Amino acid sequence: MKLMLHSWNLTPKEAVALQRELADRVNHSAPLGACELVAGADCSYNRFSPWFYAAVVVLKASDGTIVDKAEAVGKSPFPYVPGLLTFREAPTILEAFSKLTHRPDVVLVDGQGRAHPRRIGVASHLGLWLGIPTIGCAKSKLIGEFEEPRKKAGSSSPLMIDDEQVGVVLRTKNSVKPLYISPGHGIDLESCIRIVLSQCRGYRQPEPTRLAHQAVNDLRRRMMGKHEKGSETEKAE
Repeated sequence: MKLMLHSWNLTPKEAVALQRELADRVNHSAPLGACELVAGADCSYNRFSPWFYAAVVVLKASDGTIVDKAEAVGKSPFPYVPGLLTFREAPTILEAFSKLTHRPDVVLVDGQGRAHPRRIGVASHLGLWLGIPTIGCAKSKLIGEFEEPRKKAGSSSPLMIDDEQVGVVLRTKNSVKPLYISPGHGIDLESCIRIVLSQCRGYRQPEPTRLAHQAVNDLRRRMMGKHEKGSETEKAE
């Protein structure tokens, strides 16, 4: 499932240049039809640690049955630089994808897609690597301005960078904090909203990323005694 798009052995300056180059290849305008298998992907790590813990969970879109799950642990020397977290997290996430036996039709990533300073967050970058439509489904804002959506589930407001709409701020449950949804790769914004709402089953997060978040934090706790101790970091990419 994993393609060889580029080397991860880059300096921060080279990584910024690569993002600008790859951003031109990202497709944010493709409608996505019915999906049978929906995956959620997440990555967790301890603050100041080079160790990364990733999980991918694949569900049946119709009823939420888990059909596949994979985990990976990796180490990255890439420094923490806002806007470049992909270069720390993505290699381990891709390793988890390489262990799957089912190919999902779409992937919901706990991170940003188009809503990124160079329009290529981790969801977009993973979509280019995998050749699978991806959706950025972040719990916090990285960039952009918006008006608070109404409190009712399903309400949304545009997420804007200057005059460009890069995503939506979407209320997925009544009166809870919204999510920041942006196209990753191979999908348009309307399809992103439809798929995210279809996978919400009473929680703030859609079920694929909720289960991936649980899986990755369970993995991190299991491995912490082997690698290190620390607190989970916050991320917005």
